[in-house]
Amino acid sequence: MTPATLPLWRRRLFGTPATGIVTLLLGLLLAWIAIPIIRWALVDATWMGSTREDCQAGGACWVFIRARFGQFMYGLYPVEERWRADLAGIAFVLGIAGVVFAPARLRLKAAIAMLVVLPPLGIWLLSGGFGLRHVETREWGGLMLTLFISVYASLIAIPLGILLALGRQSELRIVRLISVLFIEFWRGVPIIAVIFLASLLLPLILPGGIGIDRLARAVIGLGLVIAAYMAEAVRGGLQALPPGQREAATALGLTYWKATGLVILPQALRISLPAMTNEFIALVKNTTLVLVVSILDLLGIAQASLADPNWVGMNMEAYVFSGSIYWLICFALSRWSRHLETLGRRMHR
Repeated sequence: MTPATLPLWRRRLFGTPATGIVTLLLGLLLAWIAIPIIRWALVDATWMGSTREDCQAGGACWVFIRARFGQFMYGLYPVEERWRADLAGIAFVLGIAGVVFAPARLRLKAAIAMLVVLPPLGIWLLSGGFGLRHVETREWGGLMLTLFISVYASLIAIPLGILLALGRQSELRIVRLISVLFIEFWRGVPIIAVIFLASLLLPLILPGGIGIDRLARAVIGLGLVIAAYMAEAVRGGLQALPPGQREAATALGLTYWKATGLVILPQALRISLPAMTNEFIALVKNTTLVLVVSILDLLGIAQASLADPNWVGMNMEAYVFSGSIYWLICFALSRWSRHLETLGRRMHR
């Protein structure tokens, strides 16, 4: 059997003696690292029980996660009201599925309907009012709060980022100047400082009697920062388009906004999708910074749970569990982005 006829995996891993040696060395290194982790996390781990005394030495104590699972998911949200958070999550997933699987001619209308209906519906379900018991945001937490901040900050960041990108490309000097100043300011300020100042400084600036919820201030601060990065991602897509695209749209009699909405933006967003996905993944991970203003997201709940005297020393279990959830969310976003890229290439052809 010649090298050209070998299976692809054999050509890549054992195509030459040198690559074969490197593959074996890397395999041994991976086994040396992975085997102790697998033994700790799975083989020697304790899965059943209700107290720390049920845990065995030498392995992970997943009993701690079972005992605190509700708080990891919902924070201090009232147990009898957690169905509202579940319903909000189901509505969001169904809304995304409705947009993805809608016929092409109805996809834009479905997306607009989702953006109009789901955000206020989610706030109503989680916060309460109009027939539902009011739940203060200081009781929100865990994975529920992480997803809430990520989704609602992105609802600020994406449209604002697109407008800023268009503004930076504008021929009007005042519009271009305002866009550049906004982008450069928010890109130059540390996110943790933005969240901290939004929580402490904003109430001092607002007139007396006007208050903004602490969680809302954190969401707005994150949204403004990510919008600046989104703007640069979209600007890269706009610059990648040849000038002939806009010239052709203008020759067809389209106005600036019609040419932008129907011709320029769809192509620019398709090009910018990988960079925009990267910024959204960064947003999901940056939600952990709200801990500085005592908002307990998933990582905050993990740290707070370690203060319980009954579970002192469960640091590895808490951080491995919360880190795995963050990784799953970011990996799912990455795969979805790849799917959208593939779909866009097929439609472009």
